[in-house]
Formats: sequence, structure tokens, C-alpha cells
Amino acid sequence: MKFYRPARTRHNIQVIPMIDICLILLIYLAVSTVFKKPRDILHIELPTVREIASDTVADTRSVIAVDSLGNITLDTLSVPEGLLESYLIAYQKQNPGRKLELEADKKLPLERLLTVWDALTKAGIPIKEVPARIKLK
Repeated sequence: MKFYRPARTRHNIQVIPMIDICLILLIYLAVSTVFKKPRDILHIELPTVREIASDTVADTRSVIAVDSLGNITLDTLSVPEGLLESYLIAYQKQNPGRKLELEADKKLPLERLLTVWDALTKAGIPIKEVPARIKLK
């Protein structure tokens, strides 16, 4: 028994019109492209402490030290958890005009550092006036 099979026709893709369209797209993209202009880069090398000659200390600062576990010391006095604000207020009354410096450990969590800055703000000390040093082991 023979079944009827329709003759297979091959579909032809006309290449010439496709080449024309691709060429027109290529010309359009080449003309409408905006090229980036190179920017000049200014290299700045900041002086380090070793490069600045100085024999005297400009001002003496008291140190708020925070270790990697979050323990806080104000100069040599250990500050209990949550009492930094009251210690700073009392310290300012005893030492008026004395500036502070924050010395934090590199492994100190950011949350703990933010609580120290918050205590400084609540005690009336601007954070901009308290430079921070990060201790590297």
C-alpha cells in the first residue's frame, strides 16, 4: 500500500535583500555612534607623616580606644557597656577644651563604631572634630 506524500519544497531565503538591509543598518549605526572623549586624569600624591618634618606635637588629644571585641577605654579608664555618653560628658567637664581622638581596631564591627559616634554626638562633641585612626595588626 502506497500513501500519498506531497512533494517537499525547499524554502529559499533571499540573501541579496538581507545583505542590503544589514549594510544600511551598519551605515546607520556607524554614523549615529557617539564616541567617548578621553578624560584627563590628575595624579595626586598626598604627603604621608614620614614626609612632613616636625619636631613638636601640634596638640595633645585624649584617646577613645575601641578594641575588636568592642571594649572601650577613655585614655586609661575602662568604660562599661552603654555608659560612654555619660563618661564623655563628665570628661568634658573635668577637661574643658581637651580634644579627643578615636582609635578603633580594624576588626571592629561597623555597628559598634556607629554607637561610639552616636555617643559622641549625644555628648555634644561634633564627629568632625574627632579624627579616627584604625589600628592594623
